[in-house]
Amino acid sequence: MRRHGWSGDIPADDDEAVARIIAATRSAIDERGTVSVSEVAQTLGVTRQTVYRYFPTHEALLGATALSSVDGFLDRLAAHLGSITDPTEAVVEGIAYTFEQIAYDRYLSLVFQPGKASAFTAGVTSDMAISFGRSMLQRFDVDWDARGFTDGKLNELVEIMLRMLQSLIVDPGRPARRGRELRRFLREWVGPSVSTQATASR
Repeated sequence: MRRHGWSGDIPADDDEAVARIIAATRSAIDERGTVSVSEVAQTLGVTRQTVYRYFPTHEALLGATALSSVDGFLDRLAAHLGSITDPTEAVVEGIAYTFEQIAYDRYLSLVFQPGKASAFTAGVTSDMAISFGRSMLQRFDVDWDARGFTDGKLNELVEIMLRMLQSLIVDPGRPARRGRELRRFLREWVGPSVSTQATASR
């Protein structure tokens, strides 16, 4: 970590530096809905190169900030799913609900917004995307291990969910599916794959 800048208040280590960068980014987003690397650097009293040292691209900075701020959405998702314990129903509703909430959740829209380059639309299998997907599944009231979805299978399930979200975001259909029609579509075409994996793994 560089030992200068930071308006004279040097972070104790890289973890604190990252936390400060994310906090400054989040504060700007909460206030104005957007932020640039230059604005974050100026707020913290560092150069843009310092910010880029921790987050190599603007998209990486936004993605990390979004991931640090999605607990509220994940809590709402868990409450929405309620006591669903069936893997297929959980996956179908998880995809549908997340897709429908993108327009209303500031931090989801940062990384999922149609037409916006992001860690998810540009790299759906990135470590950051998989981390988000696993956080989603862990909020479901499903015993994934008991249904045969161990670490490897669970990561593949996350990948399929994210790829489906990516596809819906890039092209939601004409007309775009919503509500019951979206859930019917997912249940008929994604559901059988999840059910087969769960059955085969028992």
